[in-house]
Amino acid sequence: MNNEKLIRKFDKQANLYGKRKIKRKESMWRESLVRCARGKVLEVGVGAGANFAFYPKDLEVTAVDFSKEMLNKAKEAAVKTGIQAEFIQSDIESLAFPDNSFDTIVSTLTFCGYRDPLTVLTAFNRWCKDDGQILLLEHGISSNRLIGFLQKVIDPIHVHVIGCHLKRDMNQIFQQSGIRIMNTESHIFDAIHLVWAKPNKDQS
Repeated sequence: MNNEKLIRKFDKQANLYGKRKIKRKESMWRESLVRCARGKVLEVGVGAGANFAFYPKDLEVTAVDFSKEMLNKAKEAAVKTGIQAEFIQSDIESLAFPDNSFDTIVSTLTFCGYRDPLTVLTAFNRWCKDDGQILLLEHGISSNRLIGFLQKVIDPIHVHVIGCHLKRDMNQIFQQSGIRIMNTESHIFDAIHLVWAKPNKDQS
């Protein structure tokens, strides 16, 4: 799927994302992850700003999304939560920042949509300061055989309708990226992953 089609899909979904109430478990996962953010923060695929409610209030946030409509919702969320943020409309896979720009890089539920997730993680390695952190909340294929099989069957339809993959092996992607994983949590038959990591400059 080309980027223009994908952007249109997420533009159309922006109102739903902006209005949806985050489920309790998802809220707990987001809070557990992003409350660790500090300093100068890059959040990629910010969507409608679902993480803003859980950030500490003394951060400098750079929020990136390729959907203009999603960014409009994120701006509303920033005002509501008191988060100071700079917003950039861009495809993260074609974006460039100087090396060692950020203390924290946050990605929640975005790696399902990238053409090349490894390229994105390699960029995180460069953009994150040596003593910084990379915080990830991502979904992928389950270790449960039945659920995994169903995800593989549904995947083409899900990509066409929603714009993201269900069958990516996130653990494999994290390992191949070379980021230094400090702590992980897995939920819902290993389909949801929380990762606290540090950059590995040898891999960037």
